[in-house]
Amino acid sequence: MTNPVLAIGFPSGGEWIIILAIAVLIFGRRLPEIARGIGKSISEFKKGIKDVESDVKKTPAAPANSVAEASPNEPPKTDG
Repeated sequence: MTNPVLAIGFPSGGEWIIILAIAVLIFGRRLPEIARGIGKSISEFKKGIKDVESDVKKTPAAPANSVAEASPNEPPKTDG
């Protein structure tokens, strides 16, 4: 016996064709512009990821002692 919840799942091949046809009817001429914008945003995202990765690789690792001294949970040290 099949579960009725699973019947409302991911669209299959024929359903994708119907969805794409509706998208073409709705967006028409703007569809290439939308695809171009999505492509540019993906390339900018990848460029940003590469920049962050290169910054992380360039930054030297902090010694363990300096991290422990800078801990905000530790009470201030007194000389007395």
